[in-house]
Amino acid sequence: MIFIKLILAHLLGDFILQPNSWVADKENHQLKSKFLYFHVLIHTALSLIFLWDLQLWWVAVLVGVTHFIIDAAKLKFQNVKTKKRWFFIDQLLHVLVIAGVSLYFHEYSFSFSQNQEFLKIIMAALFLTTPASIFIKILLSSWTPAPDGPNNIQTESLSSAGKYIGILERLLVFTFIMVNHWEGVGFMVAAKSVFRFSDLAQAKQRKLTEYVLIGTLLSFGMAVLTGIIIK
Repeated sequence: MIFIKLILAHLLGDFILQPNSWVADKENHQLKSKFLYFHVLIHTALSLIFLWDLQLWWVAVLVGVTHFIIDAAKLKFQNVKTKKRWFFIDQLLHVLVIAGVSLYFHEYSFSFSQNQEFLKIIMAALFLTTPASIFIKILLSSWTPAPDGPNNIQTESLSSAGKYIGILERLLVFTFIMVNHWEGVGFMVAAKSVFRFSDLAQAKQRKLTEYVLIGTLLSFGMAVLTGIIIK
């Protein structure tokens, strides 16, 4: 139970409630950035709120202190080439801290009550929104197509449309899996193939097509794997 609550707090604090401007300021000013300390305070407060037990105040403080140490180490040692690697190291260390706290309270069992089942679903759905988008963006960062130039096709697109399409498709796939309608996943893949890849094929943009295909498979794969784990 504590593990799920702290993971929910982490997802909210690290992804939903952390604007890109905060991330940029932290990377530029490192320990001198005031947003690093705001970020840690938010994590500490969220942990205490989700735990909802004043006797566990020390857990929230422990999460906040370790979060500061891990984030400070990442900001200190990462560079342009190792930024992707440090992102995943950072997330792994945060999860390990939460897992350690959970183990301290002997939360080995996966026999969850109804309330805990609901929290698991909320945690999974939350992960499949902005956190999953950020994971996919970082995984694809090495292959991001160059900006439109003289030899590239010019296309019009709604602001942040790709991000929200990805979020909606992952949530729909997750929902189909949770209600045991896997045929819905096939329908989603077919529908996106018709509307997205036909345009790319006509434009003869092979690199862009491959980039979108990898992103789509990662997006669907995350949703499917999350659904299987929760089931």
